[in-house]
Amino acid sequence: MAIVIGAGALHAIWNAIAKYLDDRLVVFALIGVASTVGGGLVLAVTGLPYRAAIGFAAVSAAIHIGYDLGLMNSYRLGAFNQVYPIARGTSPLVVAFGAYFVAGERLGAVPLAGVAILAAGLASLALSSGRVTSSELPAIGAALLTGLAIAGYTIVDGLGVRRAHDPYAYAGLLFLLQGPVFPVIAAFRRPRSWLTGPGTGKGLLAGALSLIAYGIVLWAQTKAPLAEVAAIRETGVVFAALIGMKLFGERFGLRRLAAALVVAAGIVLISA
Repeated sequence: MAIVIGAGALHAIWNAIAKYLDDRLVVFALIGVASTVGGGLVLAVTGLPYRAAIGFAAVSAAIHIGYDLGLMNSYRLGAFNQVYPIARGTSPLVVAFGAYFVAGERLGAVPLAGVAILAAGLASLALSSGRVTSSELPAIGAALLTGLAIAGYTIVDGLGVRRAHDPYAYAGLLFLLQGPVFPVIAAFRRPRSWLTGPGTGKGLLAGALSLIAYGIVLWAQTKAPLAEVAAIRETGVVFAALIGMKLFGERFGLRRLAAALVVAAGIVLISA
């Protein structure tokens, strides 16, 4: 549990870097470079996972690309301490139901109560300004779609990593498959600047943190139920709330603070 909570904190940090830097295509291209290099190095040591897991890794890589696009739009449209908790909080809610139907994992009374509380917290967070304004709708919509992508790759990876002989081999293949997409796009759209700009170091750092954080999650999915891992990881919404206040100067307010605490409480109960 402690390790996965740490992964959630690392995830919030690398997402904050992605929000902080202006050119998000370049940021995600640099993250892709770290993913490609890191995945290749891991596979050089572990070799490929079992054949039964390779298709899952390919599907997950495609979903991850959609997830990255969703993140880029969410951070372009909305405040970090609103869109991040909505996106991350949607994931365990969907995974809890998806794991029941796909993996046969049943939740007890307390985790089901957590699902209900989490749903209420997400609704409150979306309404944290009192009502949803027309200017907030695009950001909230992008965050919800991002959350669905997170749930999708969480379930796919949970099933895939359990079919691999080694979670690290599965992680290496996943990172190698998803990594090259944004670097190739950036090479065409930013041919002179994407590898030499002032944010290069920060972008590569975000990529390294991303690899470590999700590698931990993949390992944890071989040890515990999918819904539990997804829920514990999303306690990172608390770190995101603090980062939003300190780094971006975002107003939090009592309503958004209360909603974030309700989201965190629901996530904890799901993992109980």
